[in-house]
Amino acid sequence: MIVAYSMNGEDLPYLNGFPLRLVIPGHFSDSWVKMLSEITVMDEYRKTFFMDVAYTVPDNDCECVISGSDFEYKRKPISVMKVKSVIGYPTPGTVIKKGSKVKVTGMAFDQGKGIKEVMVSVDGGKSWNPTALQKDYGKFAYRQWVFQWEPKAKGEYTIMVRAINRIGNIQPLPEDIGWNAGGYQYNAVDSVNVKIV
Repeated sequence: MIVAYSMNGEDLPYLNGFPLRLVIPGHFSDSWVKMLSEITVMDEYRKTFFMDVAYTVPDNDCECVISGSDFEYKRKPISVMKVKSVIGYPTPGTVIKKGSKVKVTGMAFDQGKGIKEVMVSVDGGKSWNPTALQKDYGKFAYRQWVFQWEPKAKGEYTIMVRAINRIGNIQPLPEDIGWNAGGYQYNAVDSVNVKIV
């Protein structure tokens, strides 16, 4: 755990948890306590609304609601981050000139097992290409990735990205993710639509 008191060389901003924020690497930020003023060590678990009701998912294999009308289910707290990658550039709707050299880039992360590889598709998921992973700053750090693309034909393209971690967890397609009421732990393949002119 980390007790954070600054961000980017300045005091932690109020909305980020000033004066102190408890950071738990590899876990979703619902478990990161904001505006920390004291720490109490207890010898038994004490139930709270947020950790036992609000920040929970269904306690089943898919961590999803099986029936759309079934809201009575056993719950479990959100725990570790699932493997995920996102596209930082290009942004949705970017117009790119045919034959340009495009640096498709973004970040990938997981619960601390480490990113093994990140794959990019420029044809809407029909084929996947390896990216160049950038410097590894440690098991809980985001991992930048880069893919060099030179579009040869005009038209609209869907760029997609998926990450795989060192224990074999693969970022799923959106249609393979089950629904939960809070939308928690959503880690589907990220995509952006661009236009080549």
